[in-house]
Amino acid sequence: MHLTAEAFSFLILIALMAGSIDALAGGGGLLTIPALMAAGVPPVAALATNKLQSTIGTGSAVLTFLRAGRIDMKAFAIPAAGAFAGSVLGATAVQHVNPSFLAGFVPVLLIAMGFYFLLAPKMSDEDRHARLGHVGITAVCSVIGFYDGFFGPGTGSFLTTALVALAGLGLVRAIANTKFINLATNVAGLLAMIAGGEVLWILGFSMAAANIAGNQIGAWLAIRFGGRGVRPLLVVMSFALTIKLLADPSNPLWSLLK
Repeated sequence: MHLTAEAFSFLILIALMAGSIDALAGGGGLLTIPALMAAGVPPVAALATNKLQSTIGTGSAVLTFLRAGRIDMKAFAIPAAGAFAGSVLGATAVQHVNPSFLAGFVPVLLIAMGFYFLLAPKMSDEDRHARLGHVGITAVCSVIGFYDGFFGPGTGSFLTTALVALAGLGLVRAIANTKFINLATNVAGLLAMIAGGEVLWILGFSMAAANIAGNQIGAWLAIRFGGRGVRPLLVVMSFALTIKLLADPSNPLWSLLK
């Protein structure tokens, strides 16, 4: 498909911003997926292209956190494997969904995400007692992985919350290990989307370069300051993007509201 120079530049800027937010607390897809759809990219292709740029950007953040000694790969290898399997199933399922249904469903999920960020409990920087064992954490990560493969926005925030509330990790440790698990879900979803021939490669790699830069900025900020200040921004973004998508008369939800 053809994009104007203005639309292409806009998507590159969005990818930079999304990478920074993603490395801090997750939720960068709240920017990139609606932006891709607003630029005229079909829903499934938007999810696939977003998965490409997100995978590369997340990988760069993982390297940064690894160098800082923040990721416990041994402890979270099995949860990451479960999340990988869940993401493959989700990404395969979404390719068999009617695109018009998906376009109408996106605003509903964004509204749910906004209330989630608004009402989620405050996160602490201190480690606490884990409420779930290894099997339970793996099951939770697998379910979140399915969501990431099927839709994606907010996956990092879901994982971070789960690792804080259920695995007992402090906020910065949770953010770092979230990126490791999220990389697994991104790779799995990307492979499934590649198999389905849905990725827009030139756009995806261009956005990935900007996403890498954003992830490096966000990872440094997370290590230096923590990610607590990002949640209010995600609340505002999720509701603002919902309004933007619903303002488009071509959205299938309009036919339901008439």
